[in-house]
Amino acid sequence: MVKVILVMHDLENDDYYKMNKTSFESMPQVGQYIYNNDGLAYIVEEIVYFAGYVSSKGAIATLTVHPADENEPASYLYGLNIERDLDD
Repeated sequence: MVKVILVMHDLENDDYYKMNKTSFESMPQVGQYIYNNDGLAYIVEEIVYFAGYVSSKGAIATLTVHPADENEPASYLYGLNIERDLDD
């Protein structure tokens, strides 16, 4: 698992703020859609890796994201229930 800190890019105010720490099976790429644990879709804008950090101890990078347009197909879970279909 790769631990990262999500940073929101508030496009309306051109501001940035920390959202939360989360983990992925593999590192997302710039331009990729991700789902956060809030159930919303985001687009990865930028990835910044921390030099010298060990992934077993904490986050290794920040992912700067902004919300996906709510009309984009990726904003829908296509009938998936996260707790039922994705969690073990």
